Amino acid sequence: MSYRVIALDLDGTLLTPRKTILPASLEALQKARQAGVKVIIVTGRHHVAIHPFYQALALDTPAICCNGTYLYDYQAKKVLAADPLPPEQALRVIEMLDEAAIHGLLYVDNAMLYQTETGHVTRTINWGLSLPEHQRPVFTKVPSLAKAAQEAQSIWKFALSHSDTRALQQFADGVEKELGLACEWSWHDQVDIAKAGNSKGKRLAEWVASEGLQMSNVLAFGDNYNDLSMLENVGLGVAMGNADDAIKARAHRVIGTNLEPGISETIYREIL
Repeated sequence: MSYRVIALDLDGTLLTPRKTILPASLEALQKARQAGVKVIIVTGRHHVAIHPFYQALALDTPAICCNGTYLYDYQAKKVLAADPLPPEQALRVIEMLDEAAIHGLLYVDNAMLYQTETGHVTRTINWGLSLPEHQRPVFTKVPSLAKAAQEAQSIWKFALSHSDTRALQQFADGVEKELGLACEWSWHDQVDIAKAGNSKGKRLAEWVASEGLQMSNVLAFGDNYNDLSMLENVGLGVAMGNADDAIKARAHRVIGTNLEPGISETIYREIL
């Protein structure tokens, strides 16, 4: 099999729990790029929250962000393709969040917005403060998510976190039933809500086709449920050892955890 593209999820996959990239992964990915292989980030993150990783990898490809909601060109600093949430649906989600007393992040245009600071928000703010200023994510507290949604040009997604995962699952089920939106788990206590039809796999397939390639030419790495649309539809979909068993069962191959050199070993074996 000739793999011409490496698609990488970030959190839980390329990144360690400390949000760093293993030196072995950096070296293998650099050698793959030198061999003519395209490397693309496919993440649930907003584009403002992947600067340090994009720059560490020295990429020139666009990034697939917010679980496939949009494709972002870092060189031109613009969105190339997108399917944002309709404002009226976003406003209804905000109403439902208030009713359920669940706090969420709103990803819009060039910022991540929050109304109430949760543990997830605090951790992300602290992570950002550890970075050089030019790499820090744009995190803004707003008095009203509803007003912010009305003023935004594009609404990419909601990121909801809650310590009671059963309550979070019930909320996601309610959103899917009433609004028909896409609700995907991106972390053990986080559900992302985006426009129906958006997925990492769909946006990746569109970009791969635009490059004159096929999904069979793609080697992809992921660890969570929002990665399945990618892992199941590429030439080789690789699940991390720290993934849930349900993810491992549906991937083509399982490697070590995100603290082990499985990504680099797979790249050397399959490409280099």
